[in-house]
Amino acid sequence: MKTRVRNRELSAQDFRRLNAPSYSESPKARNMKVLGLIGGLTWEATSIYYEVMNRRVREHLGGSHSAKCIIYSFDLEDIVTLQHSGDWDQAGKLMASAAATLKNAQVDAILICTNTMHKFATTVESTSGLPLLHIADATAERVKSSNIRCVGLLGTRFTMEEEFYKSRLIEKHNLQVIIPEEDQREVVHRIIYDELCKGIISDESRSAYVAIIESMAKAGAEGIILGCTEIGLLVRPVDVSLPLFDTTVVHAEVAADWALSA
Repeated sequence: MKTRVRNRELSAQDFRRLNAPSYSESPKARNMKVLGLIGGLTWEATSIYYEVMNRRVREHLGGSHSAKCIIYSFDLEDIVTLQHSGDWDQAGKLMASAAATLKNAQVDAILICTNTMHKFATTVESTSGLPLLHIADATAERVKSSNIRCVGLLGTRFTMEEEFYKSRLIEKHNLQVIIPEEDQREVVHRIIYDELCKGIISDESRSAYVAIIESMAKAGAEGIILGCTEIGLLVRPVDVSLPLFDTTVVHAEVAADWALSA
């Protein structure tokens, strides 16, 4: 990115330097990284990312500090249509385009603010050439820090059934992963798309999820990964006996910590 000022072109680095605050900052604030969020999947979840990241930065730095971030927000309908039609090639192209846009915006790392679209984690990382802060890695580390080795996984059918997510938990992090029975997976998937993605929260659906979580506990799960960024809007820690790992909150916290770690 270049900006023309008085007939002289400025590089992105020069532009940042000229726009840097003139007051004295702590090293952490001065060196805070800029996070690029691929969001809108859903906007409710993205708003939680934004809130959690900003609160986390303020907790660390105090004062009026907040996270430095740029959000690329999809129209969810476009992505959902491609998912349900099985047109993953086009979905991948949209994700690559979003990654390229964030790269051009001079972010330092990228977050995909949804679990299912981590199907394209490699695409986003290779297109942007930037670090991808992977939601499964962030969550797995939080699980292991709780001395849990066997987890139940809830999410879309794509997340629960395909290998792009489960295999990362199993092979990279040595976790045991339990998923619901087939009929239960259908219930979990349907509620996500028919209700949670549309902002609908119902007690009936909460009860259905709680019953599924209880069945996974009987199957040996020691904790539950809420592997869809909207499930935390429905199921709360008070509703179940097992520890819940809300991927939305965990991912946002880890990203904010990374941005401050320089």
